Amino acid sequence: MSRWDWNGYDPAPRRQAKDGIKARSQRGAIGATWWSSRFVAVLESFNMGDRLGRGRSYARTGQVMGLEISPGLVKAKVQGSRSAPYQVEIRIPVFGEAQWKAVEKAMAEQALFLAQLLAGEMPREIESAFRDANLSLFPAGARDLTTDCSCPDWANPCKHIAATYYILAEAFDQDPFLLFQWRGRDPKQLQERLAQFRAAEAVDAEPLAAEMDREPLGPERFWAAGAIPRPVPTQSPRCDLLARQLGPSPVNLMGRDFADLLEELVTTAAKEARALLES
Repeated sequence: MSRWDWNGYDPAPRRQAKDGIKARSQRGAIGATWWSSRFVAVLESFNMGDRLGRGRSYARTGQVMGLEISPGLVKAKVQGSRSAPYQVEIRIPVFGEAQWKAVEKAMAEQALFLAQLLAGEMPREIESAFRDANLSLFPAGARDLTTDCSCPDWANPCKHIAATYYILAEAFDQDPFLLFQWRGRDPKQLQERLAQFRAAEAVDAEPLAAEMDREPLGPERFWAAGAIPRPVPTQSPRCDLLARQLGPSPVNLMGRDFADLLEELVTTAAKEARALLES
């Protein structure tokens, strides 16, 4: 049997990478934020077997070098057992302009989205904005990812691609806008587009704001010209009835039962209101 066994596993020891990117998580799950954890969970749902586990080991020993993220493409070099590092490419479909405009409009309708994104946080409801546009921010299935590695391993993904996935997840931890960039939207352009949508909504709201800024509608203006008849209460409302149904109150003020005081308060307020309306 060749040095590549039926699992595509290279038994030769890996070489130490020069200037490799070592995963910050050295044990347990990789991904410190909900969005990077979501990305990893999506990958692990594709039934890649133990290849992801070997890739995680590679990520933690710093075998991945030179990670580059551009629209639709992730490139990296991964040091394996050979002297020259392997070239890895991970492709994902990018969204078109019309698709991005639909997503941005849906995102702009949520006032907190822009503030959270500018603070370096991915809103938890972000996926709903993509669903409204019939899209998915994260890979919807293994078919969304096209991967390639220059190693001789026939398995896809190999451990070098898997290691790149994990380092990519930690890159998303640091900057959630990289997810959008991978899907084809420049982070700066996305921020500008969201700001434009919010500004447009503010302009649309100006007539209402101007109306609200006018002089308050006082009693004299409201009842002017007798357009609306003034209601005159015929009897005092009995707001104390519920309190009396509950039985004697444990609350006593100045030696008086709470229900008695409530009845007196409501009766007095009703008399004052009637006097104002009839004046």
